[in-house]
Amino acid sequence: MAEIATLARPYAEAAHRVAKEQHVLESWSTLLGCMANMAIEAAELIGHPNVSDAEIERLFVSACSDMEVEGRNLLRLLIDNDRLMCLPEIVRQFEALKRKDSGVKEATLYSAFPLGESQVNSLQGLLENRFATPLKVSVKVNPELIGGICAVVGDQVLDTSVRGKLDAMRAALNSL
Repeated sequence: MAEIATLARPYAEAAHRVAKEQHVLESWSTLLGCMANMAIEAAELIGHPNVSDAEIERLFVSACSDMEVEGRNLLRLLIDNDRLMCLPEIVRQFEALKRKDSGVKEATLYSAFPLGESQVNSLQGLLENRFATPLKVSVKVNPELIGGICAVVGDQVLDTSVRGKLDAMRAALNSL
């Protein structure tokens, strides 16, 4: 949803900037993850007319015990601006900024069948060589591929699936 991504972006960028300046990216990652989980679990309480902002803040602070001053400031800002439900997207964007700093790109492998860990590791190594960058790989099963895999790294697609080859054959035959 583009709207939530747009709302979350300034918070993710600010959190990333503060964490990077203080050399505490991992602890911020943990904190934001805790806050996002809390936002999901407490979704019914957030915005409820009988639950005050102070109670919501206490709930978050008690759940995420390692919250420093900057974390509390972010929490108050999110509460004041009714943005607590953006926390999962803030985490996603924060992690993307962190990966960008480290040079790691996201890759999604689409496979017709579930892949074992050794298969994923092998494919990850091949793709890292092919794209000359470290990758964080996620796998999604798509039976419509029939067989093979389709790898998406950033805006590049490497399609070795049976469905991809059939589509290429269809396109070639139609152009005759």
